[in-house]
Amino acid sequence: MNTDQRVTDLMSRLTFAEKAGLMFHTMIAVNPDGTLHDGDAMIPSWEFLLKDKLINHVNLLTFAPVPPRKLAEWHNRIQEIAAGIGHGIPVTVSTDPRHGVIDNPAASASAGGFSAWPEPIGLGATKDPSLVREFADTVRQEYLATGIRVALHPMADLATEPRWARTSGTLGSDASVVSALLTEYILGLQGTELGPDSVAAMVKHFPGAGPQMNGEDAHFAYGREQVYPGGYWDYHLKPFEAAFAAGAAQVMPYYGMPVGTMYEEVGFSFSQGVVEGLLRGRYGFDGVVCTDWGLVTDAEIMGSPMPARAWGVEHLDRHSRVLKILNAGADQLGGEYCPELIIDLVEQGRLTEERIDVSVRRILLDKFRLGLFDERRYVDPAETSKIAGKPVFLAAGLEAQRRSIVVLDNHGTVLPLAEGATIYVDGVDPSVAARYAKVVDDPAQADAAIIRRAAPFDQRGGGFEAFFHAGRLEWTADELAPLLEVSGTVPTVVDVWLDRPAVLTPLSGKAALVGSFGSSDEALLDVLFGRAPATGTLPFELPSSMAAVEASREDVPNDTAGPLFPNNHGLSL
Repeated sequence: MNTDQRVTDLMSRLTFAEKAGLMFHTMIAVNPDGTLHDGDAMIPSWEFLLKDKLINHVNLLTFAPVPPRKLAEWHNRIQEIAAGIGHGIPVTVSTDPRHGVIDNPAASASAGGFSAWPEPIGLGATKDPSLVREFADTVRQEYLATGIRVALHPMADLATEPRWARTSGTLGSDASVVSALLTEYILGLQGTELGPDSVAAMVKHFPGAGPQMNGEDAHFAYGREQVYPGGYWDYHLKPFEAAFAAGAAQVMPYYGMPVGTMYEEVGFSFSQGVVEGLLRGRYGFDGVVCTDWGLVTDAEIMGSPMPARAWGVEHLDRHSRVLKILNAGADQLGGEYCPELIIDLVEQGRLTEERIDVSVRRILLDKFRLGLFDERRYVDPAETSKIAGKPVFLAAGLEAQRRSIVVLDNHGTVLPLAEGATIYVDGVDPSVAARYAKVVDDPAQADAAIIRRAAPFDQRGGGFEAFFHAGRLEWTADELAPLLEVSGTVPTVVDVWLDRPAVLTPLSGKAALVGSFGSSDEALLDVLFGRAPATGTLPFELPSSMAAVEASREDVPNDTAGPLFPNNHGLSL
């Protein structure tokens, strides 16, 4: 039988409960030693999800780095359990990005035993499609070795609103550049067609999540609105058009609720005009559409209340929210585990089993294409150890980190620093710095100083919300004081982790300025001391003031007046 025939045959034998379970894609926790997690107040147990709810699409959640071999062992245990449930449908394991230097449980995990690369915005700073292809192919091999078969990435969103908390997950602000990089990203993960050696790309967040009102994030009620004051709706679609042309297997719509457009003012996954009309109709996309996490059920995350992101339909009950999502054209509900709601809707006559079968067919088709029913159901943990984190991958990741670093202002000729000089460091591991120079504790005794800082932000709240850097992009006087004191004492290099476009105007003319996007101390110092060339360029502009940011239009790229450093700026060394 061919793949379509196999799908049809299996669907004819599934119970309706099994079909309903297929339509949920939720988080599952993994213990650090690779054993099965028994569940807690935030994450249900594996037994509850797999056996009670018949769910078999799970998103890995690791509370601490788990060695890839242990992930592989966990994966095989889960597959063995699934083989004995119902018709033995194999589990599809997914993950948020986990190849970065930065650990952010809200959106990505640190590399752990995988190779470490710059954050996506750092890939954007290289402007190099071939490097992005190498990155994605490396991710594919390391994921495949551990049993991860769906990447909940890349983000095709554009960084057009400087304050937006998800900027670091994008590839930049320019639609043409992002489209070129995104194409290679998807081909690196999937190949030219989805098959047993592919990792399926779930491209997000359709139709573009960048233009958030005032830069607030749509995970939270105060950030639910998405606006287009510049009329750039179509501009944000361009990277998705490139993703579809490259064969992206799956798509995730965003939480955001469009305001002042031709579309219904509801979250994108609830919008029939956006999913069925635009995505499936205009673009002809017939792959799996999975909602972003938590649109239906109120929850508690990291000790804080987390209302369902049912923007525009908060008044609907859970059954009606699910119905609206499915009527809009989505196939899976992310972050939810309530298949009983779908069963109820069919039994109540509000939803047909024929509609369910449309989604189940798409979902099963990807499982078969990925080889999960055949040779790819299990992985070999011994092989995992040889592939994940192997030296050639580690070296490539480190080189990409170097290439993503942007020298913004050399403040005369501070850079490159002289090896063997005496240096003062702040925010840099002294043991790493000692491989390049003599480290002292007093800047007055140093030939130069190196300071690393993260871009400024407002602390909004605790728990889950604390992982979203939002609000201001300029430092307070107290935060600036130590930087100005050191730079007034000794020639100083200030490196800023640009997870968002920081306002660096107060430091301009006072220090050499460098921007990084998820780079280790080693990668940074290799560039600062001239062991590696400076080749990165900005993937977005750096504004000159918060007033300029506040006056800019959320949907228009690089729209602040008189930016301190324009998009594509970067000095060579």
